[in-house]
Amino acid sequence: MRRGFEFMEKSATSHLRLFIFMMAGLVVFVGIIAVSIFFVAVRGAEQTLVPEVRGKELTEALLELQVKELYPRIQLRYSQSSRDRGHILEQEPKAGTIVKAGRQIRLVVSQGVMINRVENFVGRNIDDVRMDLQIFIASSGSPLLILKEPLMYDFSPETPGTILRQKPEPGTDISGPMDMEFVVSRGTEHALVTVPQLIGLSLSSALEQIGRMGIVFEFSIRDIREGENGGTVVYQNPPAGTSVTSNVIITLTVNTPTRLDEGEVFGLFTYAMPRNPYPLPVRLEALLPAGERVRLIGVDYPGGKFTVPYRLPTDSTLILSLMNREIHREIIR
Repeated sequence: MRRGFEFMEKSATSHLRLFIFMMAGLVVFVGIIAVSIFFVAVRGAEQTLVPEVRGKELTEALLELQVKELYPRIQLRYSQSSRDRGHILEQEPKAGTIVKAGRQIRLVVSQGVMINRVENFVGRNIDDVRMDLQIFIASSGSPLLILKEPLMYDFSPETPGTILRQKPEPGTDISGPMDMEFVVSRGTEHALVTVPQLIGLSLSSALEQIGRMGIVFEFSIRDIREGENGGTVVYQNPPAGTSVTSNVIITLTVNTPTRLDEGEVFGLFTYAMPRNPYPLPVRLEALLPAGERVRLIGVDYPGGKFTVPYRLPTDSTLILSLMNREIHREIIR
């Protein structure tokens, strides 16, 4: 009997020890897991390199930061030039710094010039200045400088569209709304060009040559005659090699193609453009039924009658643009 009690006592002691060891092991195991989770948590996010975004437009800078998993903190500041508007002036941390992903990057963005004196616009392009003045009015709501229209133009060796003189003079204090008067270059007076040889060229080659030289032209089309290659220039006036002033119209005749594929059309695009004091960038494109966009001609053109032959699939859309702004479109049948 006594031995039985001793055996039970030893068995209970053994089980108690086993239970204590198991609990101790469980505590150690839980502790290891807790320590592992702690170190994973404090290790932090992946490191990344801060990109150089100074001088870039805000949208471009934001995209670069997004790729690096960095976030902007934007501050606005006036700058010394209206051309800085919307561009990054400063950044912190600087480019090349290694930081953790998710870090905020301070960006100082130009909101343009705080105008209190008249800027020097001489030497700048009138279209760029016009855009800057419109942006300033839209952002400030205060039209302090109002462009006086119509503009005055003068012949000059400067590039057409360059501002030659301005009134008020640069540095004049702005005490209230005032008119800005500009004298703008219309290019060299009576500049001479040599008429290129266009007879015998295919339509596409002739349009490419015209676009490079920037000559004023007017097309007509006629039926193909015996012995001719179809879709080529068969007449020009003045003839090749003639020296003429840059405003002289070169008249050209293109004959019809030898044959048209099914679903093609050959015709003459004609549009009366407003006259400009100097040639402006003009572009004629075709949007094909399949969705492809094809340029027919790009040329600096002074305005007036604009004619271009075309050979295109039926239901193509012709798109005419002036200074990258669409002014006309039509579907050809």
